[in-house]
Amino acid sequence: MCLAVPGNIVALHDDVTATVDMLGVQRDISVALTPDAKVGDYVLVHAGFGIQVIDPEEARLTLEIFQEIPELVSEELDGVVPFGAAADAAAENETDETPAAGTVAVGAVA
Repeated sequence: MCLAVPGNIVALHDDVTATVDMLGVQRDISVALTPDAKVGDYVLVHAGFGIQVIDPEEARLTLEIFQEIPELVSEELDGVVPFGAAADAAAENETDETPAAGTVAVGAVA
């Protein structure tokens, strides 16, 4: 499965690099594919790339769905601290394993 995760651009570093916030975790991504993106915009992030600028309401709804599916939070958003029902489910499944470092893989674009 491949997912696209909404990220809020919190800083632009140059023409091709930005820092996004995804559920409280900040990551650097490429915005080479979204040259019109600016600080405050939401972009769909896939494999370390901002692939599409999206509406803030669409981002909010998508992030709510991610929080309702604990498996997505724990498997696709490695290192993200879940909240609400997802936090409770993640706590029940918590192990002593150290998560593997990696790139957030994100999904299908409308």
